[in-house]
Amino acid sequence: MKNYYVYVLRSKQDGKFYTGFTSGLEKRLEEHNSGKVKSTKDRIPFEIAYYEVCFCIDDATHREKYLKTTYGKRYIKNRIKNYLKEY
Repeated sequence: MKNYYVYVLRSKQDGKFYTGFTSGLEKRLEEHNSGKVKSTKDRIPFEIAYYEVCFCIDDATHREKYLKTTYGKRYIKNRIKNYLKEY
């Protein structure tokens, strides 16, 4: 069974978040940090702030879309509020 990860990255440069999904979390983080991802190359370096595991690609894409909404962003900020206190 293949795992899919819905992840939230935090830019160490500007403190803003990026949400995405992948089947290889560490490799994807490396791609973001090496500037290979067009939408994030100007905001590197990144660190993983939050992730969830899904067992179906449809569930992962649905969850990613939700986390990009206003309610999803609110959920993430509430979910990682102690992590955010450090920054």
